[in-house]
Amino acid sequence: MALNIRQMEILDIARASGRVVVEELAERFDVTLQTIRRDLGELSDQGVLDRVHGGAVLRSGVSNIGYEQRRQMNADAKTAIGRACAAEIPDNCSIILNLGTTTEAVARELMNHRNLTVITNNMNVANILVGNESCEIMVAGGALRRSDGGLVGDLTTEFMAQFKPDYAIIGVSALDVDGDLLDFDMAEVRVSRAIAGLARKTYLVTDISKLTRSAPVRIISVGELDSIFVDQRLPESLMQKCEEWETRVVVAE
Repeated sequence: MALNIRQMEILDIARASGRVVVEELAERFDVTLQTIRRDLGELSDQGVLDRVHGGAVLRSGVSNIGYEQRRQMNADAKTAIGRACAAEIPDNCSIILNLGTTTEAVARELMNHRNLTVITNNMNVANILVGNESCEIMVAGGALRRSDGGLVGDLTTEFMAQFKPDYAIIGVSALDVDGDLLDFDMAEVRVSRAIAGLARKTYLVTDISKLTRSAPVRIISVGELDSIFVDQRLPESLMQKCEEWETRVVVAE
């Protein structure tokens, strides 16, 4: 079935923001709620969206969304998260940053920090921070993933194991409501697990849309984090778990 113009625009909106809301679409296109629900049903039948309460999200599966598409999704939220996280990173400290467009947003907000030692397996983070002349950058070895500039594999994990940084700042592909951090690539997950276990403090940076996505590989639990930086309040059940685990939740503004 060919998509009509409105459905193609809906799909573009979903690709940009990660999800769409029925009421917002009805107002935007000046059509009824039932018309939008029918559009979302057809897009779901086409295998490009998954229906959720009140709207739809980009379909999740066993592979991640393309890097350039992820970079554009929720860009304002990622900027706010990056700013909030960077505000808690002092000068004169060491940091590990892993793969992801949200960790890159943190890197951009660290440009005015002084005397940082940054360890990363993210070539994009390294390229961002190269402009900060007081920042020492240490890039892991490993297999380069051209799709997103990530370095992964046993060499990467072994390199990371040599450090005990002050902070680890990690991003994920999905966050489950039971508190598990999830990703797609087992090689990348091994690196993320190693990073989280090395630092004196471990921070997760993620926008709320990650709760609408799924991925097959578990990294760690929210209970193993010191803080979560997110753009909206987490669901109440997950907030309660964070309180039980003494994991601080920072809602970026």
